[in-house]
Amino acid sequence: MDPVKNLPAIAAPDRSAEIAALARRYRRANGPVMALVNRLGGALETRMAALPDGVRRQIEAVTERALLAAHGLAGVGARGPDFGRKGPMAAAMLSGAVGGAGGLATSVAELPVTVTVILHAIRKAAAEQGFDPDEPAIRAECLRVFTAGSPLASDDGVNTSFLSARLTVTGPAIQRLVASVAPKLATALGQKLVAQAVPVLGAVAGAGLNAAFLSYYREMAEIRFALLRLAEQHGAEEILVAFAEATGAKERRLR
Repeated sequence: MDPVKNLPAIAAPDRSAEIAALARRYRRANGPVMALVNRLGGALETRMAALPDGVRRQIEAVTERALLAAHGLAGVGARGPDFGRKGPMAAAMLSGAVGGAGGLATSVAELPVTVTVILHAIRKAAAEQGFDPDEPAIRAECLRVFTAGSPLASDDGVNTSFLSARLTVTGPAIQRLVASVAPKLATALGQKLVAQAVPVLGAVAGAGLNAAFLSYYREMAEIRFALLRLAEQHGAEEILVAFAEATGAKERRLR
């Protein structure tokens, strides 16, 4: 009798079920930040447009510097104690409260802290899916999470990154990536700043909005890196098509 033949069969992981679960998470996560921003801040796009050009340029410049600084310091936080999921949330809320307490000026000054806390949570999501967040290509992928948005958006780099995640990413390439990510993130963060720009009341808004931003980007990161893991196992095209079908994006595109 062949003992090998008598061993119980081990079922292969059901990637369809995993993709369906990721699609459900994506549908639940997509949009809560902007919904909260709109509830707290009213017509924020109009109010953002009313800001002086110099302030808007400052927000974008601060965001770009914050991304570069956070990218450079990202590995340091990983060597510290792990406070679980609640630690980054507490840090984000505290940072938002402190920033919002002084109005727009302190809110802008608080941006680098917020970006660093969120990037640390994104890196942790990558590690949980088996990726090395210090690998240059994965560090770049962590930055791309800030373009979410949607894992299916044509301009957020997901399709390309699935295929190129193991390519070497040079310093100049990171600079270009940050330059492309910063305007999108600055727009989202700028609306957050407008909502928390009222001194004292801004502290409450800042804490709540930072919590929402952290939750959203962390969820997007967990979905993104799970899809990246599946893409490396089964092929990018198969996973992207399956995810598009599961979220209904394929049907929407055909209409």
